[in-house]
Amino acid sequence: FYAIDSKAIQLNLHLSEVFLDMDVAIPCGLIINELVTNSLKHAFPNGREGEIVIGLHSPKDNRVTLLIKDNGIGLPEDFDPQNTQSLGLQLVNALIGQLEATYTLDKSNGTEYSITFKIKDNKPQP
Repeated sequence: FYAIDSKAIQLNLHLSEVFLDMDVAIPCGLIINELVTNSLKHAFPNGREGEIVIGLHSPKDNRVTLLIKDNGIGLPEDFDPQNTQSLGLQLVNALIGQLEATYTLDKSNGTEYSITFKIKDNKPQP
């Protein structure tokens, strides 16, 4: 859709078995969609090759970490995700708030969002 050579961008998934209820799964899916879309649109200009990583882990205490990162050109040094004109990133901020999550943004090697939030239980329901 974004006229990107599918062979130029590698998608790597690092996923643990994590059970999310619909109130959490839908915002997570929307966050992933927005951040991956931003990577595809902006991180790899002029046919640049690269990688997008999506991770989902729940190490302990019913806390989940969602990771979306790319090794593209990165964001400007003065970029402030809390004060952006981007409708997509405003949506990401709202969804992070809806999840009552915390996040870090690492701009040192591409762009990496690490979003951590609490879930009720990490077991499938019968």
